[in-house]
Amino acid sequence: MSENVQEIEFTIKKDGSVEYTIKGIKGGSCEDLSKIFEELGTMTASKKTSEYFEKEPKTKVITQRK
Repeated sequence: MSENVQEIEFTIKKDGSVEYTIKGIKGGSCEDLSKIFEELGTMTASKKTSEYFEKEPKTKVITQRK
Protein backbone atom coordinates (compact mmCIF):
# COMPACT_ATOMS: atom_id res chain seq x y z
CA MET A 1 0.00 0.00 0.00
CA SER A 2 1.57 3.28 -1.08
CA GLU A 3 1.15 6.42 0.96
CA ASN A 4 0.47 9.71 -0.83
CA VAL A 5 2.33 12.35 1.18
CA GLN A 6 1.27 15.91 0.51
CA GLU A 7 3.32 18.82 1.78
CA ILE A 8 4.03 22.50 1.25
CA GLU A 9 7.60 23.74 1.49
CA PHE A 10 8.15 27.44 2.27
CA THR A 11 11.42 29.30 1.73
CA ILE A 12 11.84 32.80 3.17
CA LYS A 13 14.61 34.65 1.37
CA LYS A 14 16.89 37.33 2.81
CA ASP A 15 14.97 40.04 0.93
CA GLY A 16 11.75 38.97 2.71
CA SER A 17 10.15 37.32 -0.32
CA VAL A 18 8.60 33.90 0.16
CA GLU A 19 8.67 30.95 -2.22
CA TYR A 20 6.52 27.87 -1.79
CA THR A 21 6.44 24.48 -3.44
CA ILE A 22 3.42 22.18 -3.28
CA LYS A 23 4.45 18.53 -3.32
CA GLY A 24 2.47 15.32 -3.61
CA ILE A 25 -0.55 16.73 -5.45
CA LYS A 26 -0.78 15.67 -9.07
CA GLY A 27 -2.47 17.62 -11.84
CA GLY A 28 -4.20 20.95 -11.52
CA SER A 29 -5.56 20.30 -8.02
CA CYS A 30 -2.63 22.22 -6.57
CA GLU A 31 -3.89 25.43 -8.18
CA ASP A 32 -6.81 25.65 -5.75
CA LEU A 33 -4.38 25.49 -2.85
CA SER A 34 -2.04 27.96 -4.52
CA LYS A 35 -4.83 30.56 -4.78
CA ILE A 36 -4.98 30.73 -0.98
CA PHE A 37 -1.33 31.78 -0.79
CA GLU A 38 -1.72 34.25 -3.65
CA GLU A 39 -4.29 36.14 -1.56
CA LEU A 40 -1.64 36.78 1.10
CA GLY A 41 0.62 38.88 -1.10
CA THR A 42 1.71 39.83 -4.58
CA MET A 43 2.78 36.94 -6.78
CA THR A 44 5.79 37.79 -8.91
CA ALA A 45 6.40 34.43 -10.62
CA SER A 46 4.89 30.99 -11.05
CA LYS A 47 6.44 27.71 -12.15
CA LYS A 48 4.69 24.37 -12.47
CA THR A 49 6.47 21.27 -11.17
CA SER A 50 6.55 17.94 -12.99
CA GLU A 51 3.75 16.70 -10.72
CA TYR A 52 1.43 19.28 -12.27
CA PHE A 53 1.71 17.50 -15.61
CA GLU A 54 0.98 14.04 -14.16
CA LYS A 55 -2.54 12.67 -14.27
CA GLU A 56 -4.64 13.13 -11.18
CA PRO A 57 -5.52 9.82 -9.56
CA LYS A 58 -9.12 8.79 -10.06
CA THR A 59 -11.11 8.46 -6.88
CA LYS A 60 -13.85 5.92 -6.64
CA VAL A 61 -16.50 6.47 -3.98
CA ILE A 62 -18.69 3.55 -2.98
CA THR A 63 -21.76 4.16 -0.85
CA GLN A 64 -23.57 1.30 0.81
CA ARG A 65 -26.98 1.50 2.36
CA LYS A 66 -28.11 -0.98 4.98
